[in-house]
Amino acid sequence: MPAPENRFKSRLAAGEVLVGAWVAFADPYAAEITASAGFDWLLIDGEHGPNDLRSIMAQLRVIEASGTPALVRLPMGEDWAIKQALDIGVQSLLIPFVESAADAARLVRATRYAPQGHRGVGAALARASGFAAIPDYMATADAQIWLGVQVESRAGLAALDEIAATPGVDGVFIGPADLSADMGHPGEMDHPEVRAAIRDALGRIAAAGKAPGIIWTEPALAARAIAEGARFVATAIDVLTYASAIRGAAAQARALRDTARGG
Repeated sequence: MPAPENRFKSRLAAGEVLVGAWVAFADPYAAEITASAGFDWLLIDGEHGPNDLRSIMAQLRVIEASGTPALVRLPMGEDWAIKQALDIGVQSLLIPFVESAADAARLVRATRYAPQGHRGVGAALARASGFAAIPDYMATADAQIWLGVQVESRAGLAALDEIAATPGVDGVFIGPADLSADMGHPGEMDHPEVRAAIRDALGRIAAAGKAPGIIWTEPALAARAIAEGARFVATAIDVLTYASAIRGAAAQARALRDTARGG
């Protein structure tokens, strides 16, 4: 029995454009609701969301139960963190702030068993192998790992061609918020200079045969990114969606209350 198919990886390999959402509440109850919404993929955010390994695993369970592929963004690309994420069953990883091909190659090695890499051998104890119920896990796991790296600085852009050419890197995600800040335009993610850099980066990633990704919560910007070659695009962040909805509901409630008082 082989490792489970990574449908996020196989759908991108088939040339599909996939839309997803950020899951940042660090709560499985909220993640289960988001998983029922119909996105092509969800990303559990361990970089800016208040997550740890156990909360990531709890959310992974409910998202998997919905049939929606789950990505996990770790706060860093340390070998031990990657090993633990893979052992709990994560198959798609996004690693922030990659600025060189050497960084990218090291991350690839951390996701692969020897001799292709140096992932620690301990999956027999772990959820990833069904607690040793998948006898061919070690022989088949590498092929189902999807590794995405984030490029979100001028240094990363300068090394983008080499990063994207790194064997084992499946996708490159452009982080518009950090990139705009690093380019001297903090908070101006649609600044013309930033916009041009993103457009150029998406094209270079696609030319390397890798999947370009980005996050835009404004529909017009997301549509533009797809037209420019983005293949996995996050269009919503659960925390912001909830905050906007609940504030709108409160405003409606206050208006109703004030109307009643005036009457």
